[in-house]
Amino acid sequence: MSLRPTLLQLKPRSERLTSPVAAVASPGLPFGGGLVDSDELLRGSREVLIRHGGEVYRLRHTRNDKLILTK
Repeated sequence: MSLRPTLLQLKPRSERLTSPVAAVASPGLPFGGGLVDSDELLRGSREVLIRHGGEVYRLRHTRNDKLILTK
C-alpha cells in the first residue's frame, strides 16, 4: 500500500458532461464517463490529491469508511 497520495488532473467543468445519465452511457470517457468507483480513484491508498481550477484538493478515505474532500 502506497502512503504517497496520487495527484489527479480533472477537466474544467466546461469540458465535462452535465448529465449523469449521459455520462454513464458514454463508455469512451475517462473513468467510465461520470460514475467512478472510489477504489479506482484511490488505487489502494487512503488519500489522493486532486488539482482542479488551479487549486489542490485532498480526498481522504477515513477509518469509518467515509470520504472527505478538503481544500
